Amino acid sequence: MVVVVTGGTRGLGLGLVREFLDRGHQVAFCGSRPESVDGALATLEAGRVCGVVADVTDRAQVQALWDAAVDRFGKVDVWINNAGVSHSRKPLWELPAAEAATVVGVNLTGVLNGSAVALAGMAEQGHGHVWNMEGLGSDGRAVPGLSVYGATKRALTYLTRALAKEVPDGVSVGLLSPGMVVTDLLVHDYSPEELARAARIFNILADRVGTVAPWLAGRALSQTRNGAHVRWLTRRKVFARFAAAPFGKRRVIP
Repeated sequence: MVVVVTGGTRGLGLGLVREFLDRGHQVAFCGSRPESVDGALATLEAGRVCGVVADVTDRAQVQALWDAAVDRFGKVDVWINNAGVSHSRKPLWELPAAEAATVVGVNLTGVLNGSAVALAGMAEQGHGHVWNMEGLGSDGRAVPGLSVYGATKRALTYLTRALAKEVPDGVSVGLLSPGMVVTDLLVHDYSPEELARAARIFNILADRVGTVAPWLAGRALSQTRNGAHVRWLTRRKVFARFAAAPFGKRRVIP
């Protein structure tokens, strides 16, 4: 299969790129900066991978990512809108307008662009599946200090459900929910003291990229029915982890 991952230069995105390659697939990915793309490519085996510099807030650049994947590999079977950023943990009225706009641009406009480009291309080729990546706020839970980030993820969930009613025959969309993954995005803007307090929950519920990426990659390839919703951190898993916490020493945050 040919898989495209936006935001594939670090964190969970890079973990997914590596996992798809390890499974024998061909992968195209993008990052917003040349040095990040080059750095990721340097860690990957050449031949079945294509890295492109693309700002997902610019639809023309996203189209160039699609075109590069098709030119290199002939088609795109699976497209994953993974690119995302967070913001400083502040109330909305204290958050700089430029920072809020960046989060909305990448997390929402970027997914709109990725979905539009991929669905148009897949409609033309007659097949394909688009995955959109959920995050904090997708389930409606509100967290103070992350109002803009959560709003973008909540909107993304609605968008995907609406797209499932619009796609043509042979094309499908779905939601990937990775849960809490230990990346820069998760621990962004915590002071050492705040991180020490948050680590009590993270060490119960969070997982490392190397744990989540293989599981998500497998299901991203196998569960491509229209409207699919793939969740790593289910309610049952949450309850089980809290129940086991007093008896274990699970640690993912140092």
